[in-house]
Amino acid sequence: MSMISTHKKIERNVTVLAGLAFITVTIGGIVEIAPLFWIDNTIEKVDGMRPYTPLEQAGRDIYVREGCYVCHSQMIRPFRDEQERYGHYSLAAESMYDHPFQWGSKRTGPDLARVGGRYSDAWHVQHLTNPEAVVPDSVMPKYGFLADTDLHVADMKANLTALNRVGVPYTKADIEKADTDLMAQADPNADAGDLEKRYPKAQIRDFDGNPDRVTEMDALIAYLQVLGTLVDVNAPAAQEELAKEKGR
Repeated sequence: MSMISTHKKIERNVTVLAGLAFITVTIGGIVEIAPLFWIDNTIEKVDGMRPYTPLEQAGRDIYVREGCYVCHSQMIRPFRDEQERYGHYSLAAESMYDHPFQWGSKRTGPDLARVGGRYSDAWHVQHLTNPEAVVPDSVMPKYGFLADTDLHVADMKANLTALNRVGVPYTKADIEKADTDLMAQADPNADAGDLEKRYPKAQIRDFDGNPDRVTEMDALIAYLQVLGTLVDVNAPAAQEELAKEKGR
């Protein structure tokens, strides 16, 4: 029996075709996934990476809640055009504490992997309140209501505890002080204690322009302003990680 005739018979028999397709996909999946069980780390740690502060994590939850990830990715690919526009391509370690991670291919809006520090807080407030005021051709919805909504998280300690259970290295002190840290980071008049020591590069200030209250706008901007700022891609450890990723 010729190869062509065999192929035709398989194509005409839905059951056989489905079975062979399933076997092929299964083998491919095993080949890709199985090696991960025999290596110590799938993601190499790099200097500077830390878990999100409670305020940044709350902002990230708002980011996910409002569907921002539908139009924005957080993964700069290793292509010249992407790096010229967005900055150095993303490292796996930069998303090691994200649950779920925000990598993806959908980009109605620009990639946000390294948006932190690129714009002022006031710019973000205006952009979120009325996107067309700063980007005339923007199709982004308006999120001005965030500035009018007090930040309310039912139990930040429980949030951090849950993240700790899936591998995010929050300490007992981080969890114990979660609710206090949440509000202190956005209140310039509050005593932040050792927040900066436990969360290096944490930005402590009023983010939304209204120091009298802590809003969802504060949280979201705190999250956006930290993206891409924790890892120095030119540091030796990061360069070693880059070399390993290229070799995979």
